[in-house]
Amino acid sequence: MFAGLGRFIVRRKKSVLIVFIIGILAAGGVGSLAFSKLDSGGYSDLNSDSAKAYEYLTDKFKVQEPAAILVIDTGDRNVNDPAVIAEAAALEAQVKSVAQVDRTLSYWTTGGAPSMKAADDKAAFLFIFSDPDSNDWAALEKIGREVQAKFDGKQGNFTVYASGAGVITHAINNKIKEDLFLAEAIAIPLTFILLIFVFGAMVASAMPLVVGVSAILGSFLIIYILTLFTDVSVFALNLITGLGLGLGIDYALLIVNRFREELHAGKSVDESVVTTVATAGKTVFYSGLTVFVTMASLLLFPLNFLKSFGYAGVAVISLAVLGALIPLPALLAILGHKIDKGVIRKAGIVPSEDGRWARTARTVMKRPVPVVIGSLLILGVLAAPITNIAFAQVDARVLPKSDPAAVASTVIDNRFTGLEGSPIEVVIPDGKGKEIEINNFLARVQGVYGISRVGQIEYFGNDVRVQVISSEQSRTLDAQRIIHEIRDLPVPDGTLIGGAAADFTDSQDGIARTLPWALGWIALSVFILIFVFTGSIILPIKAVLLNGLSL
Repeated sequence: MFAGLGRFIVRRKKSVLIVFIIGILAAGGVGSLAFSKLDSGGYSDLNSDSAKAYEYLTDKFKVQEPAAILVIDTGDRNVNDPAVIAEAAALEAQVKSVAQVDRTLSYWTTGGAPSMKAADDKAAFLFIFSDPDSNDWAALEKIGREVQAKFDGKQGNFTVYASGAGVITHAINNKIKEDLFLAEAIAIPLTFILLIFVFGAMVASAMPLVVGVSAILGSFLIIYILTLFTDVSVFALNLITGLGLGLGIDYALLIVNRFREELHAGKSVDESVVTTVATAGKTVFYSGLTVFVTMASLLLFPLNFLKSFGYAGVAVISLAVLGALIPLPALLAILGHKIDKGVIRKAGIVPSEDGRWARTARTVMKRPVPVVIGSLLILGVLAAPITNIAFAQVDARVLPKSDPAAVASTVIDNRFTGLEGSPIEVVIPDGKGKEIEINNFLARVQGVYGISRVGQIEYFGNDVRVQVISSEQSRTLDAQRIIHEIRDLPVPDGTLIGGAAADFTDSQDGIARTLPWALGWIALSVFILIFVFTGSIILPIKAVLLNGLSL
């Protein structure tokens, strides 16, 4: 099959390359439309109880979580000082004028709710709610960005700290984008310098671009098509660019080096291309297939964030293999011996069998037992901390401590007894008439360690809602423990536990439930693929065990 593909490419090399160039340019043009459609959320399990509770709250109860939270520090003055009240009212009016802000709620507009002020009576909350018709992650992030830019810092006699979902989401996304830009600005130039050194010639070092560019631009098109049907995370773009370039280098190195070996062995250009596709091409295909099934395991998870990496990984791997098997051999058939033009390092053109890596390989093969034992010991030491591993999700703690959003979160933790802006939501459909049962349940909830207070029963027709305030940050192991303990209590039939802490818990539990299936899928599929490729039983077992330990 691969030899036949090589012969086809040799016969129609110019046509193949022209079609490739046209196709990639078209894919890049259409695929760029995906950038404005990508999602910055996707961390929730949409089939969970917390997701159902969220739908109940937003659709039936018309309840919103604040898009942003301001902590208004009055300095040495009491929050009930008349001058403070007047200044706070003026500040709240300014906040309401921000685009897409629908309404606000503060300590002062609630008539002095005790839960809305700090323990020292010198700071209070101001909650900011977005337009209900645009209550998505993009809208929240936009409000968070504008609120932080306009109000964080000194405001008259107040010091204002901006926090909440929109502010933290903007801060994290912005920090990630800045860091990735810096990382790529350093890594990409260094990579191309290394490519020249590894390939040994200027022309050859450009070959990874054929594979990388085709994989990246083609993947943008696939991601754009997917955005028409489902949500795709914005961070899929970073996986596409990073993995596309990485696979481009890997596969181009295999193809180009084999092509050179055939040329230098005296074969014609056409024969060299056919042999290269039949040998190195087959290796690339099975290598890509192995990575493909591994990345496909991410599609099993319930979070769109992880599924997005699955979409991106499957797309970029498929197109990298396609780029290495079709346009790259066509270009090599056209270039022929010119592949070695622009020599920088002669040793990189034809690898020596007496070189450093060859000597290392022979040393390893002479002493396999000590090498295996030493390697396993090193991997074992590196793997040992997994016994204490604790999985989490992103929140303000991932930001540098000096970041304004992180500073605001620290202020809230230190000065407020409960997380009023991020309550645990108890929703009881058709709960009216079950007051005795509900009150017994809430009394037990109050006894759960980490609960600051339990709110009053609110009625929405026959349905019941109660807000429970925790003293623990929503996306922590302590919050997860609290949610599990609440759900383990005897609850009225149909009770849903929602809110940020429950959302985090359900996401973590969803990952934990899916992880064994994903790992099993990877182990089985990789085992089968390596067995088919090598015909050996021992090699796939060794590969699965060593990769597992390495991971």
